[in-house]
Amino acid sequence: MIRGLLWVLGGILLGGIVHLATVLLLPSTATRDAYDRLLAIAPVNSIAQLPAPTPEKAVLPFMDPAFFADVCRYDLSNGPLKLTTPVSQAYTSVSFYTRYGVAYYAINDRAAGRRVIELDLMTTEQHNQMPEEEDVTAADRLIVDSPTLTGLIVIRALAPEPGLMPAAQSALARAQCRVQPQ
Repeated sequence: MIRGLLWVLGGILLGGIVHLATVLLLPSTATRDAYDRLLAIAPVNSIAQLPAPTPEKAVLPFMDPAFFADVCRYDLSNGPLKLTTPVSQAYTSVSFYTRYGVAYYAINDRAAGRRVIELDLMTTEQHNQMPEEEDVTAADRLIVDSPTLTGLIVIRALAPEPGLMPAAQSALARAQCRVQPQ
């Protein structure tokens, strides 16, 4: 009786370990993740408009049709990135993801408190190499440290009504994502 119970307990423990390992390893083995899907659409270090999602097809999963979305596929190996995004009438958000889809920072127009969301994206090493007087003058600007050299920035603007979609689109048309001159 006890021997059978130990076998069942061992099977449950082994099943739990296999399940946990599978869940943790699966995202890194996916071949069509968001970054790979955007290779053809979004050039590196520039803004690209995402096509509007339809019930049959969406570039990225779980896209909301009430939002107009732009994406910047970034590579920080050539230096820090400067992101500038005008805010729309209703709501604007900027989300940062690593190469494998881990979200590490997000900001919206209400948190920014300005008509333009403006920030610098750099690695921790690039941030540490900034001159100290530059860090003091940078107190007014937002600096985001990226955990990886490559990743995605997704910019979304809400259109509360379908008729307001052109206004959201024109607000994001002025967004810029470019490498900062050294």
